[in-house]
Amino acid sequence: MTSTTKAAAALPARREPTKGFDDIPGTTLFDAQRSRQGYHLNMFCMSLMKSQNRTEFKANEAAYLQKFPMTQEQRDAVLKRDWGRMIELGGNVYFLSKLFSTDGLSFQYVAAEMTGLTQEQYAEMMLHGGRSIEGVRSKSDKPKQTKQTKSGKK
Repeated sequence: MTSTTKAAAALPARREPTKGFDDIPGTTLFDAQRSRQGYHLNMFCMSLMKSQNRTEFKANEAAYLQKFPMTQEQRDAVLKRDWGRMIELGGNVYFLSKLFSTDGLSFQYVAAEMTGLTQEQYAEMMLHGGRSIEGVRSKSDKPKQTKQTKSGKK
């Protein structure tokens, strides 16, 4: 591993807050820092554009991932197909599309999965202009959940 690779792999998921964006639920800003952090994850995804690489990856995913100097956290996210975590760790959705296409999944399927909706619900939402502007607009504004007892009382 080169010193540049080691330095990029050591980057935390977020070094400094990105004012105005880190507090928006469901929003992960892809900036220069995330680009550096996810470089090898994204290059792995790009390798899947070649048929022989897709075949090798599907034959032994863990072994194929060792060809790329990603962090273990990135490798684990790939193996679990944790799309949101891959994005947090520097994955760009357009690069990740090579991976979900290798799995036979569509953008709509993966987007629906990341939003917790079915494909049909996601498509319907998008056909009607996307998410409503009503509701939780900030992570800090989320209502606090109270613990319930077994009887269902607070």
